[in-house]
Amino acid sequence: MTPGQRRAMFLIGGAGLVAFVVWGLLGLPGFGHYPGPYGFIINRFALRQTHATGTVSAVNFDYRGFDTVGEEFILFAAAAGVATVLRTLRGERERSPADQAADRDAPPTSGAVRMAALMFTGPLVVMGWWLTSHAQTNPSGGFQGGVVLATAFIMVYLAGEFLVFERFSPVDVTDAVEAVGAGGFAAVGVAALGFGLAYLTNFLPKGQVYGSVSSSGTIALISFFVGMEVAAAFILIVVELLDQTLLIRGGG
Repeated sequence: MTPGQRRAMFLIGGAGLVAFVVWGLLGLPGFGHYPGPYGFIINRFALRQTHATGTVSAVNFDYRGFDTVGEEFILFAAAAGVATVLRTLRGERERSPADQAADRDAPPTSGAVRMAALMFTGPLVVMGWWLTSHAQTNPSGGFQGGVVLATAFIMVYLAGEFLVFERFSPVDVTDAVEAVGAGGFAAVGVAALGFGLAYLTNFLPKGQVYGSVSSSGTIALISFFVGMEVAAAFILIVVELLDQTLLIRGGG
């Protein structure tokens, strides 16, 4: 296929996607005019049933938790696919690393970028941990917290160098953390079956105080596992891409 044909296919597909998105947006209700009824029902019953003041998290990790399992495993499969493809490519060199690295000189990171990245690393770790562990109290959760935690590790790469980044996030450990996060989510659902309940039923004690860190039963636990899996998945993808680019193509 010629470059012109590829460009034409991209433009046709892009135009179709834009038209589809515009069509969907035009069908949305006006701001402040939610037609219901599901949101009204959730707002009425979620707090009493789950003890979670973060209603969005109650929906994600309780009412429609089975859908969230699928979303999590999509990311799990994507990270595993990237790692599998790139690790296979490392043994398929047609040219020497020196040839592949021609014209690929990467400029050194400036002192200003290093300092800014170093300053943000600690706060990002705290923020990511807080978002992951407080899904039951506000609309945060493991997905948001996991991405922030992964960003903190990327800041380590920007503040130091790739080898430092790899020391902080070794591939074997990252693989294991991702597997534990994804498997832990599924295991919480299976554990409910042992009590004679439906898969992912919220079976843990919900606490006495609404909106506290100890409230909401399995919602907090699931959010924690999701945060582990999301953070590890993004870190793994970044590590594999950097490994491919800096070490293999850079002649390391």
